[in-house]
Amino acid sequence: MRILAVDDDPIILELLAQFAITVGNHELETALSGAEALEIANSAGSDPFDCFLFDIQMPEMDGIQLTQTIRRSPRYADTPILMLTAMSDKRHVDAAFSAGATDYVTKPFEVLELKARLGLVENLVQARQSRTKKVFATQGISATSQPYVPAGRLEIFEPISIYDVDNVIEIVALENYVAQLSRSTLFGSTAFAFTIRKVEEHHQTMSAFEFHGLVSDVAEVISDTLAGRQFLMSYAGSGTFVCVTESGWRPDMSALMDAVNLSLSRTELYGKGGQKLHVRVSAGEAIRLVWKSGSSLMEALAAAHVSAETASTSHERGLKDLWMVEQRA
Repeated sequence: MRILAVDDDPIILELLAQFAITVGNHELETALSGAEALEIANSAGSDPFDCFLFDIQMPEMDGIQLTQTIRRSPRYADTPILMLTAMSDKRHVDAAFSAGATDYVTKPFEVLELKARLGLVENLVQARQSRTKKVFATQGISATSQPYVPAGRLEIFEPISIYDVDNVIEIVALENYVAQLSRSTLFGSTAFAFTIRKVEEHHQTMSAFEFHGLVSDVAEVISDTLAGRQFLMSYAGSGTFVCVTESGWRPDMSALMDAVNLSLSRTELYGKGGQKLHVRVSAGEAIRLVWKSGSSLMEALAAAHVSAETASTSHERGLKDLWMVEQRA
């Protein structure tokens, strides 16, 4: 991978340079400031970077501000960003992931840990390239607006990227965020999810690009409904959005689902033929994360996901049963 490491400490940059030589699979460039990093990253004619390593505490432009700026560039809208920092308090962790960080590694770090994290990033880059190609290939969108562009069928279970929606991050980043919570505090943290009803029908009748647009629109409605709350949300595939909230708020899921669906009813969403879509969501259980750690945290996230999909299936089954009863009558 081509990596850009940014840190105002030359010793850390030298350590990372030695690490890249030892591992042997990475081309590493370095910068001592956010401004220098932006100049290097956006230099005309250069190949894009596959991954960034950012320190947080830097003069003039810190790593969180640098992450926000990098994310505004279409070239790096979803390039993995690892925060490599001594800041371990929850305030900085929250800010980093909200800004668009993919993972968070605290100093002093173990070389083997960093090697493992970068290995996961390589897998993420390859999977993301494949999904992006499927979404944008048939739309005539050039490589200047999206870094990678081929064709194919977007599978319903794939966790596609969503851009420019407040507090929406990739599912890998959300999992990494929750893993960070296990090393700090979980008081007040709650996980829950929404699933688009009849998502299979929407998926079957839409192109990859159209389905991506539908998912993005629903994400924006959910994000707007949660405005004012401290939360992060990801699209996990199969029409399901997983959320983690903070500040001690445990939502009334029935009331929250009604609020989202009311907003969806007021939003003009259209299908391929210009017909207005009747898009609604089902909500799962709100699962508190307090006292959980390690694998149990991931299990709680998965349980929230499954409960939303189960609620969606139950809703459709209930409608079908009601229809059959009416037909008999």
